[in-house]
Amino acid sequence: MIAEQTVLDVADNTGARAVRCFKVLGGSRHTYATVGDVVVGSVIKVIPGSDVTRGEVVRGVVVRTKAPIRREDGSYVRFDRNAIVLLQPDGNPRGTRIFGAIPRELRYKNYMRIISLAAEVV
Repeated sequence: MIAEQTVLDVADNTGARAVRCFKVLGGSRHTYATVGDVVVGSVIKVIPGSDVTRGEVVRGVVVRTKAPIRREDGSYVRFDRNAIVLLQPDGNPRGTRIFGAIPRELRYKNYMRIISLAAEVV
């Protein structure tokens, strides 16, 4: 579960390495984000020469959480770190590659472009 002030890894090749979440989108009662939710955050760590700058306000979709995700068959999936993929204003990913495993729950939220870029879908 991602709340405000949570530091997230960035799972794409935009050049950002870490983002601090400062808003979970989805209404006033939406205080925690899980896989497939959109968050607004500030970039706190970047690699040199990237298009993204430190302090830039970005939107991203949560792709991995440490909190377990319950599936329809009763199984659970969890990841070691919290991570997001940065989004353009139209909802497509900003990067051209996605690193790490991506849960298939993103397919149900219609993030097909992220699913197609990912190397591994679990």
